[in-house]
Amino acid sequence: MDIVGFAIRVTNGSPVLFRQERVGMRGKIFQILKFQTMHTGGASDPKITVEGDKRITKIGKLLRKTKLDELPQLFNVLVDEMSIVGPRPEVADYVERYTEE
Repeated sequence: MDIVGFAIRVTNGSPVLFRQERVGMRGKIFQILKFQTMHTGGASDPKITVEGDKRITKIGKLLRKTKLDELPQLFNVLVDEMSIVGPRPEVADYVERYTEE
């Protein structure tokens, strides 16, 4: 993780970690951690990323391809905010749109 963090810092600067509010089990809100793989932008940036998104950095492409960008989520697992197996925690804006079904 130190090597990945160093590589991000050298190529893209700060921040090294990306934090985003997500909804976990029983609706609990927490901050998910990932390595920064995109250029930081304004509040108008979409919350989801599509293939070929121009905001993804060169090192970010490699980290996403190898899933190394998700290593910091092990901290979320260790503090019992999420589990290794199960549904992916979702962005709160999308959870608000869920129906009972």
